[in-house]
Amino acid sequence: MTTHESHEALERLLDHALHELPLRQAPPALESRVLRELARRAALPWWRRSFAHWPLPARAAFLVVCAALIGAAFLGGTAAVAGIRSLAWAREIGAITDSAANLAALLARSAPPIWVYQGIAVCAVLYAVLFGLGAAVYRTLYLQPPDSSIP
Repeated sequence: MTTHESHEALERLLDHALHELPLRQAPPALESRVLRELARRAALPWWRRSFAHWPLPARAAFLVVCAALIGAAFLGGTAAVAGIRSLAWAREIGAITDSAANLAALLARSAPPIWVYQGIAVCAVLYAVLFGLGAAVYRTLYLQPPDSSIP
């Protein structure tokens, strides 16, 4: 008997054993929640359901609008490429960027080193607070056990 045949025999044995098990009844609380959720989803309007449940005219209109937006994006990209060919505006942006870099260098040279260290410390504290708040929100919203008292 090869390994493949033994795996198939084991699979058949497990399949047979699992099919012989009796079906289990769902807990009443779970059953009522599932039925309530199914009823809620059935009552949703068509635009809140998945795309496959939309009426055919709405799907067609959605596809036409998407095609129009894609076409507009391509036309806008073409216009942007045509605008890049004349790089007069690039020199102006370069001059503004150069001025900003010179200002940042001047401020860095004139600021006392203690201000730099204090700024780094403030940024580290703010980062730690942000991280802590994010962890607390995650723990509050996503790690709470479901309320078992709801029927």
